[in-house]
Amino acid sequence: MTKPHTTIDLEVIANHLHAAYERPTRVAVSTALADIPVMLAEIQRSAALLARFRLDFANLLAAARASLAAERDGESDPNGYLRDEVAQHRPWTPYGEQGHR
Repeated sequence: MTKPHTTIDLEVIANHLHAAYERPTRVAVSTALADIPVMLAEIQRSAALLARFRLDFANLLAAARASLAAERDGESDPNGYLRDEVAQHRPWTPYGEQGHR
């Protein structure tokens, strides 16, 4: 599974901000302000990924708990819940490739 990574260069953005503080010329301030939409898009992308990972984790945890309860209750196939959830688990794809904005 490919792990998600940031789509922005935080060092460059920090440099833009530092330059605007140090020497607040029109160009320096405009460059720093231009980073805001990029950062907002990254925050939105990160929030969507976090929501997906939280849902995936909750579903897998619920399946694990159901399997443990099924085993405790003597069901014939206690791991069926876990198998079903793992089978439905989607591989991670980059945020932009999921049809989201």
